[in-house]
Amino acid sequence: MKWLCTLILIPGLLLSSQEAAAQAYKTDSGHAEFQSEVPLHTFTGTSDHLVGLINLAESTVDFYLDLNTLDTGISKRDKDMKRTLETDKYPFAEFFGKLTSDFDTTSTQPQQVTVRGDFSIHGVTREVEISGTLQKTDRGLLVRAQWILDLSDYDIEPPGILFYRVEEEQDVEIEATLTPTEAS
Repeated sequence: MKWLCTLILIPGLLLSSQEAAAQAYKTDSGHAEFQSEVPLHTFTGTSDHLVGLINLAESTVDFYLDLNTLDTGISKRDKDMKRTLETDKYPFAEFFGKLTSDFDTTSTQPQQVTVRGDFSIHGVTREVEISGTLQKTDRGLLVRAQWILDLSDYDIEPPGILFYRVEEEQDVEIEATLTPTEAS
């Protein structure tokens, strides 16, 4: 009788782990972008190396970016940016938190979502709340988010020349398609 109960329970356990795996999505090629304003000038830094994991079963969201992959299109500016961010000591920016809004996994429409968690950059971690959209697609989950990053909140001194300084507020955007993770 004991073996019969085990045979009945095993398929249920397998189904549960498969369902949980179907609710976990990852990427290693998301797009991250920031926009900086300097008097009379604006420039953008981009990277297509955003790494992320969303686990819908646990409502967890984890993204990180190697700041050394950011490219502004001008190598001197890239060097200055990396020196300002001290990427030799603090090479990553990371967000880890929880999805705090509902997400309907049966809908294929973009849905407004909110996450709350810890964002770390330049050796400083702060709790933030970020809004964006999450959309179920035939490839997985499409996530888009945009927020303002205030450099002074993370002890980052805006670079500049003479009286011209980079604005402290940086517009940050991410976009990524996360694909289902393989069942383990």
